Amino acid sequence: MWRDILQEAYSAMRHNRRRTTLTMLGMAWGIATVVMLLAYGDGFGQACANIFANFGTKLMILVPDRSSMQAGGQKAGQLIRFTLDDVDLLTTNLPQIKHITPSVDKNCTIQYDTRTYTFNVSGNYPNVPDIRALKLGQGRFYNAEDEMQHARVAMIGAEAKQKLFSGRNALGERIRIDGLSFEVVGVLAGKMQEGDDDINRVIYIPFTTMSDIKDTHYLGSIWFNYETPDYVRLEQSAREIMANEHKFNVSDRRAMRVFNLMEQVHQFEVITLGLKILLGFIGTLTLGIGGVGLMNIMLVSVTQRTREIGVEKALGARRRHILMQFLAEALTITFIGGLLGVVLAYVVALSVGRLTLYSAFAKNAEAGDIRLIIAPGTLIAATIILSAVGLISGMVPALRASRLDPIEALRYE
Repeated sequence: MWRDILQEAYSAMRHNRRRTTLTMLGMAWGIATVVMLLAYGDGFGQACANIFANFGTKLMILVPDRSSMQAGGQKAGQLIRFTLDDVDLLTTNLPQIKHITPSVDKNCTIQYDTRTYTFNVSGNYPNVPDIRALKLGQGRFYNAEDEMQHARVAMIGAEAKQKLFSGRNALGERIRIDGLSFEVVGVLAGKMQEGDDDINRVIYIPFTTMSDIKDTHYLGSIWFNYETPDYVRLEQSAREIMANEHKFNVSDRRAMRVFNLMEQVHQFEVITLGLKILLGFIGTLTLGIGGVGLMNIMLVSVTQRTREIGVEKALGARRRHILMQFLAEALTITFIGGLLGVVLAYVVALSVGRLTLYSAFAKNAEAGDIRLIIAPGTLIAATIILSAVGLISGMVPALRASRLDPIEALRYE
């Protein structure tokens, strides 16, 4: 029975090739629109993820400031200062911390040969690449041995290398930082940089060595990354620990500023989800137009084949047989058109390549541009939408055909 039904549907489609082809193209265009819009949403989300990954996602920065509220007998306006004891305190009380480093920065005069610049020099533990998502371009990172030996070694940013050495090799060369000689052991790969941001000009040296340039007893900030997904609770715990240690009110946001990148990541995830829903809705409306076209064509087909339906019913065909015959024809057109649409979407995605987004106003930001990503989830969502549209569009004509009175159908001219 099913083979006969499919055979009848195939014969009807073959008899009206032009009409069937045009209807398939309408469905193909609709599903291609759905897939490409959903792919754009996925590409936008991935671009945002790449931008945040450039700086480190599960990253928290604690920066001391002045209190703005009274607490524990202390008046407002007290200067909060961090030391290495605070690093140990956080490490002991927050097991969620993966890597942690103190940070002391200073704008220093950097000299090489006849070239002189003022760059930011940052003293950190050797785990700073894991925390700040630093990638190596050449050479090596300074290590625990360099830290212990108080070694005068430096990792320089990509732009600092370009300004100091131009196209020459920098590894093994010696630069002067505030008059002190340092060996360049590594050159960092370029990071995404907006405008005049000096992120690619930073020079990193061991924390112990930083004391040769600046007093490191009081820290400029504390950086750490973590493993827990509950970043809100972790931030609150860090505030409570530091507030208890330094006698400031835990609600005092000015006493200790906390930069939690996961807050921004979460905000952009919500924006991305909203964008995907909007694009999916627009795509569904576009596919719905193709569904209306399919419904109209199938209604025309029912009208043209009224006598045929009457003959089939007179020969014993039941309502469900007629229903399945027309529904099978509609779904066949839908899914062949859908297959063509998915192929078209892949062709367009591969042809378009990269769409400019973050690289329009940032350097080294190609990873922050949008690429049309046709993920398996996108194809599943598109298939569900296509099935719903095809089923609804085919069901109305199929029901009309199945409900025709056989006597009236045989008399139809």
